[in-house]
Amino acid sequence: MTETTFGIGGAAESTDMVLNIGPQHPSTHGVLRLRLVLDGEIIQHAEPVIGYMHRGAEKLFEARDYRQIIMLANRHDWLSAFSNELGVVMAVERMLGMEVPERAVWTRTLLAELNRVLNHLMFLGSYPLELGGITPVFHAFREREELQEVMEEVSGGRMHYMFNRVGGLKEDLPAGWLGRVRHAVSEVRSRMDVYDRLVLGNEIFRGRTRGVGVLSAASVHAYGVSGPIARASGVDFDLRRDEPYLAYGELRDTLKVITRAEGDCLARFEVLLDQTHNSLDLADACLDRIADLPQGPINQRLPKVLKAPEGHTYAWTENPLGINGYYLVSKGEKTPYRLKLRSASYNNIQALAELLPGTLVADMVAILGSLFFVVGDIDK
Repeated sequence: MTETTFGIGGAAESTDMVLNIGPQHPSTHGVLRLRLVLDGEIIQHAEPVIGYMHRGAEKLFEARDYRQIIMLANRHDWLSAFSNELGVVMAVERMLGMEVPERAVWTRTLLAELNRVLNHLMFLGSYPLELGGITPVFHAFREREELQEVMEEVSGGRMHYMFNRVGGLKEDLPAGWLGRVRHAVSEVRSRMDVYDRLVLGNEIFRGRTRGVGVLSAASVHAYGVSGPIARASGVDFDLRRDEPYLAYGELRDTLKVITRAEGDCLARFEVLLDQTHNSLDLADACLDRIADLPQGPINQRLPKVLKAPEGHTYAWTENPLGINGYYLVSKGEKTPYRLKLRSASYNNIQALAELLPGTLVADMVAILGSLFFVVGDIDK
């Protein structure tokens, strides 16, 4: 076979065309490159080329103490900053054998679910945008603003909250904050039906997504895909239910693991939407419980120099985009000897090599957008 490489807009009649999508293509949620081999309009081979944003966070972990590494872990998935922090502090707390105050446990659970809704709303709005529907993104940002306001009030940040600390949270909640969160959650829930009517009820959207980009359960297991993408292919796994952490063990009656059997682009969007509804319910359940808790500390007092004992541990969490894992190795110093990050998007994006061959170039953006990834989470 003879390959001829062209830029976008090139053409060849007698040879397969190699088409580079990116590394600045607007549909890639960051700096990603796809190398496609085409036979006419059919994709024969697809190779995701990553690393354009690589910042070496794992190496920088080794030169920062246990308070400072929270800032580094906060940023790789910029839509899930609170959840990113959570995995790091849980790993350090496990190494220290530290018990976190109950108020901190429930507040962390509440903030993690609010962060999950913020993450999902971004994709619920931007995915139709990539398929030509501009209206949903305006609704998504209106709902995000409701929740961003209460997240900013409690933490001081809109994207990078830096509110987790080893042993709990930075500080106690502002007076009246729980009531404002309850109102924000109620407002967002009252308008979520717009995605059922405006997006799922749109025949063009369904035509572009139903039966497109089908990912099998076997491929999910082979590539280590997790989160909403895996559950849309019928893989019934969610760490919040199957290996509970924080307060999820006490929220079993509220927590629903949403699955679909089809594994196509439409199923992935439906899982994301249903999961958003459930996260709002979980937030309400957390608010009810926090209101009943007695007053008490929200963090543990720490020494001026925090050192984890020698050893290693692995902490993993169900982040909005899938499973995030932190493998921490300590030599007894104030900095980690090694902190390996297993990010959800890194595994999920590898499935493109399986999904894209045999599909039309026109369906490439629909498939790519339905994988709900953040490029910083791939390159870390």
